[in-house]
Amino acid sequence: MNLASPFSIAIILMTFLALIGMPIGLSMICGSVLYLFLTGADMGTVAEQLLNGMYTNYIILAVPLFILAAEFMNIGSMTERLLTFCNVLVGRFRGGLAQVNVVQSIIFAGMSGSAIADAAGSGRMMQNMMTRDNRYTPSFAAALTAVTSVIGPIIPPSIPMVLYALVSDASIGYLFLGGMIPGLLMAGLQMMQVAITARRKNFPVEDPVPLREIPLITWRAFPSLMMPVLLLGCIYSGITTPTEAAALAAAYALVISVVLYRSISFTDFYGSLLVSAKTSASIGMLIAGSLVFNYVVTVENIPDSIRVLLTGWEMTPTTFLILVNVILLILGCILEGTAILLIIVPVFIPTAQALGIDMVHFGVVVVVNIMLGLVTPPYGLLLFIMTNISGAPVKDIIRDAAPFIFWMVVCLIIITFVPETVLFLPRLLGYQG
Repeated sequence: MNLASPFSIAIILMTFLALIGMPIGLSMICGSVLYLFLTGADMGTVAEQLLNGMYTNYIILAVPLFILAAEFMNIGSMTERLLTFCNVLVGRFRGGLAQVNVVQSIIFAGMSGSAIADAAGSGRMMQNMMTRDNRYTPSFAAALTAVTSVIGPIIPPSIPMVLYALVSDASIGYLFLGGMIPGLLMAGLQMMQVAITARRKNFPVEDPVPLREIPLITWRAFPSLMMPVLLLGCIYSGITTPTEAAALAAAYALVISVVLYRSISFTDFYGSLLVSAKTSASIGMLIAGSLVFNYVVTVENIPDSIRVLLTGWEMTPTTFLILVNVILLILGCILEGTAILLIIVPVFIPTAQALGIDMVHFGVVVVVNIMLGLVTPPYGLLLFIMTNISGAPVKDIIRDAAPFIFWMVVCLIIITFVPETVLFLPRLLGYQG
């Protein structure tokens, strides 16, 4: 690469601005503006790309709506009722609360689509439940909450899959279906590891829930349990688009919490709107910056150049997927997942298409990689969130999370080399890819 070229100078500026603390989205916009200035291109192209990309992609609306739905769930009593129901299912086994942590992530995966929302909401409650009376160490509870939270964006709905669909034009509905089996596989492997650890460390056995209380607990949780059924049913029946389903999920969570459970005050409601707006704005700025920067990347013909280079290596689809996995796993240790999804992944898509790799399969592999990045040091956003929640040293959390990360990598290997684990359900419902 010529370090004096406009593209190289733009990259250097972006990197410098990001390192001194400027948000990545703004850094990309500044670098793109400098590139257009140095090449003598129309500076108004930045605004044109940003506005066209943000206002013509209807699917982007799903992101703030899923975030809002998760906030409404967390401020209401939906989370508490669902955790009580999960305890009925698996709480009576050795290490039962740890198993509840995994099961609640599977259920919440069908509602929020966000790993961070899962960790900050139900994860906070699980941390308190597991460490009460010193039944589990704070570091183990935090580590388990972090690794189980990544299930959320793999099982539908999924905000990362929405963003992948934005950059790849893959079907969101089929992407959601494709994530179902990998998400359940990852959850199964985590439950197996919990059982192994529980036996080795002699974790406590919780008092079984009396049979006479189970119907009442199930009935109290039933409206909450119906949320993923309603959400996914509307999407796959064709009644709503994924974006409309996200709006329906937010409305449903609000109505259930206010009318049925009566657990939300006006102050809680206002606070949830503020949190959702701030989170959505940060993601929106990153999307805006990536749209502008992707225009620069396209003008420089970077994706086609990489495609020609890799094709010249006579790379097979399997070799390419291995290469992508290695690159994304390394980048996940140092970069934020959304940035990888919006900046790095679009560069790989033309090559994947040229090699005949299915875009739904590729998308699920990419999302699982990005979820791994949330729990791998040194960046591991979920690790830092759980450090703040639990007060446990991050090194202890990493130590306790290591066996679970190993099984997550095993899950990634399985879905990479056995595409049917991703494509079985989409093809069952008519996918022709």
